Amino acid sequence: MIIGILKEIKEKENRVSMTPAGAGLMKQNGHTILAEKNAGKGSGFEDAEYIKCGAEIVAEAKDVFARADMIMHVKEPLPQEYDLIKKDQIVFTFLHLAAEKKLTQALIKNGSINIAYETIQKKDGSLPLLKPMSEIAGRMSIHQAAKYLETSYGGSGVLIGGVPGVKPATVLIVGGGTVGINAAKMACGLGALVYIFDKNQERLRYLNDVMPSNCFTLMFDPINFEKFFKKADVIIGGVLIPGAKAPKLITRDMLKQMKKGSILIDVSIDQGGCFETSKPTTHTNPIYMVDGILHYCVANMPGAVAKTSTMALTNATLPYALEIANKGWRKAMIENEEIKAGANIIKGEVTYKGVSEAFGIGYADINGFL
Repeated sequence: MIIGILKEIKEKENRVSMTPAGAGLMKQNGHTILAEKNAGKGSGFEDAEYIKCGAEIVAEAKDVFARADMIMHVKEPLPQEYDLIKKDQIVFTFLHLAAEKKLTQALIKNGSINIAYETIQKKDGSLPLLKPMSEIAGRMSIHQAAKYLETSYGGSGVLIGGVPGVKPATVLIVGGGTVGINAAKMACGLGALVYIFDKNQERLRYLNDVMPSNCFTLMFDPINFEKFFKKADVIIGGVLIPGAKAPKLITRDMLKQMKKGSILIDVSIDQGGCFETSKPTTHTNPIYMVDGILHYCVANMPGAVAKTSTMALTNATLPYALEIANKGWRKAMIENEEIKAGANIIKGEVTYKGVSEAFGIGYADINGFL
């Protein structure tokens, strides 16, 4: 199979879908690797490293699209790429289609095979390709909170960990999954007073066992949450319904009850955001203010630490990419339920229920294609 590695074009997105070492392993399995010129530069990987590992450097993205059987991206295709995707071409990347109607329509129209990193799922419900990026985003969320609480950015001027004689910041984390536990580790390590909310009692029990004494676990319900959000200096939104839109947990009216200069960090923004006032931002312009509350809603947070993110992402995606390339997408899905769960749009049909329900588009069972 011919595998295309593209240079990311989303603003300030410096990750690349595969390291040179990953490209080398694909080559050893008999596949041809096309790497767009400077695809890895933002992550610290030069073209010469890809060439040394057996990849061919291609000058322009359009030529990669024209020749490749499978396109590997990090972020979702952007409008200038829609018409470059061919019928029956495999697109293997983060898609987050439930928040992207125009992209969904474009992928239906071009008849491509679209396998989403974020919906590949193990039997235990875990999301192995989303997990490393969620780990990074969770940890980064506290870095960003600490920075934007500074008064120079319009924050409340609270130091996350406080100092002797002055209380630390109160950090609320909504969602006790991968984002939540990693955010909590960082916030607790800095000395904040941390509350994690979740709806899963077993998850709360686990978190209660493993987290330090400055972290408290609470069942999420609107009444319980209302008691705490008014006191928060930072709220991290880390809820996830795989492949579907995130629920709205904080409304515009609720902002008026929060402390001025506090900050909302919406790590769920790829799936539409979990705060009513959330809208996607970029690393260039990461924050905005609504009713005195700072919002940070960067949709590609791990792109700011591109080298770490690229290496972690390749570690996770490479086994699946190899299986798809070695077997073809149909056989890979028949033999591996995890890959089958990644099928979002196949040959013009929506094959993931969360996407179908988000836009009221007809759903087709993936088994009908296999």
